[in-house]
Amino acid sequence: MGASLSRRDFLKLSGLPLTTLAFNHLGLNYLNQEIEKPLGIGRVATNAIRLYKRPSFQSDPIRWIQRNTLLILQYELFSRYGPSYNPRWYRINDGFVHSGHIQRIDNWQYNEPLKELPYEKMLAEITVPFVRSLRYRQSTGWRPLYFLNYGSVYWITHLDEGPDRRPWYGITDDRLRIVYHVPATHMRPIYPEELTPISTDVPPSDKHIELSIANQTMQAFEGERQVFYTSISTGRLQRGEPPNGIPTDTPIGRFRISVKTPSRHMGDGEITSNIDAYELPGVPWVGFFHHLGIGFHGTYWHDNFGLRMSAGCINLRTEEALWLYRWTTPEVPYGEWFTTGRGTTVIVS
Repeated sequence: MGASLSRRDFLKLSGLPLTTLAFNHLGLNYLNQEIEKPLGIGRVATNAIRLYKRPSFQSDPIRWIQRNTLLILQYELFSRYGPSYNPRWYRINDGFVHSGHIQRIDNWQYNEPLKELPYEKMLAEITVPFVRSLRYRQSTGWRPLYFLNYGSVYWITHLDEGPDRRPWYGITDDRLRIVYHVPATHMRPIYPEELTPISTDVPPSDKHIELSIANQTMQAFEGERQVFYTSISTGRLQRGEPPNGIPTDTPIGRFRISVKTPSRHMGDGEITSNIDAYELPGVPWVGFFHHLGIGFHGTYWHDNFGLRMSAGCINLRTEEALWLYRWTTPEVPYGEWFTTGRGTTVIVS
């Protein structure tokens, strides 16, 4: 068996401290790894990925690894076999996996539950690799709903007792306005001071963003000075008519950020427990600039930045999306679902 944790294994071990779980209880001595300490833990963030004998898509495949399997990442390397857009691979015990659909879990932690909500509603992020949310209805009791993934952000609106008689947070979905619950220890509250706007001494008119679809890069400027640069993932090339009538190409032109929200349920917007459904709850740090709902946001479902991956939006690493959220206008008062306004200029070419 490879160096991986199944969903069942994770649930069995979820009560253990991170240091104990990551470095003692994953069988590292039994696996006889050649390194003293692994790079970290990675979550498979798509339906399935392949394990290869060597760091190459042309190498012999060993087996499939399913969604939400947790992998011990021994080390990373940049393979001469590519792919050119993202040559980073991870070594695990019995082979190599490409990094494109691996979410790094760099700060797995459990949290002390709040005894009361200091605000009517409060932002919080998931700090475990994933957790199955549950929805309570009087007619059916507790039923499974969405899997919530590491780094995603939600609105806490209730403090309740869960089915295990322990503290659970009630989350109000920003899109559907339904309430579902997760263990309070699995979420870290986000306080207003973490979202304080930055570069407020710079006139808003002096800030602008330049985005290159050809290069899959984004730059932010204060006047003529570049203050931010990163690789991104824009919309996939559209061939034929899109099934929902909305093209997946990121539009070219000059825009302004018009709506900002700290958390958005994207996807089809269905109430479902199907892990493979197109549901992306808790997408963090969003800035929309196009009437078709296209904007910037954090991304927890892939690490293929530099490659077109989205349905039109600009995918950013979550920490980069947070920086952009704080840097751009309009500013979002803490506790507001969203804010509208004539904000920072976005130039897409």
